[in-house]
Amino acid sequence: MAFLFKRNPKAQELVRNLNDSLTKLESYPADNSNRKKLVADISKNLSQIKIILQGKIDNYEELDDENDDRLDMADSPSDYTDRIGSNAADLSIPGLAGSNVGSPDTDSTIDQISQLANECYITDLLYRLLLNIETLEFNSRKDVYILCTSLLRREIGNRSPTIDYLLTHDYVIQLLMKAPEYHSNINILLSNILRECIKFEKVCRYCLNSELFWQYFKYSQQSSFENSTDALITLNDLLANHHGLVQEFFSKQNNLDRFIENINKLITCNNYVTKRQSIKLLSKLILQRSNYNLMTDYVNNSSNLKLIMINLSDKSKNLQYESFQIFKVFVANPKKNRQILDILIKNREKLLFFLKEFNYNDKDTVFNEEKEFLIQQIEELPSKNNST
Repeated sequence: MAFLFKRNPKAQELVRNLNDSLTKLESYPADNSNRKKLVADISKNLSQIKIILQGKIDNYEELDDENDDRLDMADSPSDYTDRIGSNAADLSIPGLAGSNVGSPDTDSTIDQISQLANECYITDLLYRLLLNIETLEFNSRKDVYILCTSLLRREIGNRSPTIDYLLTHDYVIQLLMKAPEYHSNINILLSNILRECIKFEKVCRYCLNSELFWQYFKYSQQSSFENSTDALITLNDLLANHHGLVQEFFSKQNNLDRFIENINKLITCNNYVTKRQSIKLLSKLILQRSNYNLMTDYVNNSSNLKLIMINLSDKSKNLQYESFQIFKVFVANPKKNRQILDILIKNREKLLFFLKEFNYNDKDTVFNEEKEFLIQQIEELPSKNNST
């Protein structure tokens, strides 16, 4: 009858067991028969940790890799672009729909979670789990996500211990930032964890100041549709979630120059989703009042105007609309330089014809008012014959 009184393992034991299993797993070659048992042991211990964090096991939506319809490739690019939106939640992790992440039941004591968190920090467990994430079972990967995001939400007064841990062990952040280099299933998991991390301004600042940040412009052009689209979502979150931080980022001329060069490369790529989302991100940043430095730098460059005008004439209405959001800033700028004016004057008649015919949404009163304003501004420009 002793089994009736068997106690649940303590947090320290679970973390120790996981670290022991990970150490052995890392030492065995890929074809070693013992690896299967170690992976099973890791799964069991992660399940116990999930119980500590949540108090009970939620009814997870069971999805395997085959049935994951998170990215329905049957959609048209424009439909998919609309669906992914501009935040991380739009790309969910298979099997985590409706999970009670980071919300412990009354049976989960603060003391248990505190012990668990401290052991994770001391032993570097989060890093070791992420480093071996490809080896783990599908459900274990979900449990790693729950562990990471639950610890991120943990606060002591005004302090976030997990953020402190990440900033003093920045190789964890660097590993997460390299998520797009993994297979799509692993990338989605790691990228979602990263996007949870960059909700905290300190981590976002670290990422923006890292050379790895610039890799996201390359990741956004990968041949893998899932990875490139996911990289764009992360890029958007890095640049759109903390306005004061992004203003600080764009206050440095080197950052401005590199950003404009890289975003223009994305705008000229052949991938529709990448092109549209890049223009959308650029317009969002330019129209954000705090990004004055970016706005003035971008709209005072004639090459940028030519690029936006090319996309303004694209056959896709959606691309035309996103380009319009940037083009209107060029036209509305009261301090246009000579080069910008020359281009607008040279194309005056074509622009007027296009704008008068451009009907994106008759019910969008703001768009229609802005279009009428642009028509008025361009009509007031001298004709090409009278501009000299």
